[in-house]
Amino acid sequence: MVLFSQPWPAASRPRPTQIRLSCRDWTYDEQETCLLLEGDVTVTPDGGEPVRFGVDDLVVFDAGLSCTWEVHAPVRKHYRFG
Repeated sequence: MVLFSQPWPAASRPRPTQIRLSCRDWTYDEQETCLLLEGDVTVTPDGGEPVRFGVDDLVVFDAGLSCTWEVHAPVRKHYRFG
């Protein structure tokens, strides 16, 4: 199965040299699809239940979603907006 025909960028949060736990609020202006290559996070939508995900999970965040990311282990992911 092919998800995307063009390469998608990779991002690291936090950077590998900054091994630390973090927590941040985030609002998605547009839809994001991401595939976690490394890491462990819990995302809690405002007013919703927390969802934990990690390596090999494919996650779609809808435009307009406001949430809190709690990073348990450094994250590296492929992502695509739109």
